[in-house]
Amino acid sequence: MDAFVSVIHENWTIIDHPTALAAFALWNLNWIHPFIEGNGRTARAACYYLICMKQGKILGGKKTVPELIRENREPYIAGLQAADRAYERGQYDISDLAKYLEGLLKKQMEETVKPSSQG
Repeated sequence: MDAFVSVIHENWTIIDHPTALAAFALWNLNWIHPFIEGNGRTARAACYYLICMKQGKILGGKKTVPELIRENREPYIAGLQAADRAYERGQYDISDLAKYLEGLLKKQMEETVKPSSQG
């Protein structure tokens, strides 16, 4: 857990992509599996917290990124597995997860406030 927190802290100002650190948190918390139960929920919560912190606010939307992940778990699991394979080769590559999260974030933000058709 110390190494996990250090990576987040050390890269906070270096990595500008809105979902890269969140993707790392999502993968790494699932990989280190620090809890008896709730690792996935904790990883998704930490992921979303980092997305919001990078934006400087709690984000709106009908459904949050963690809720959207829960609705369609296949790309989530595929992203985790891709990051695992990269790690086995000695690399940190969370790009598939970051792209996946970026799409979910866009979907969440599109549903934030839709203008009324009434005038």
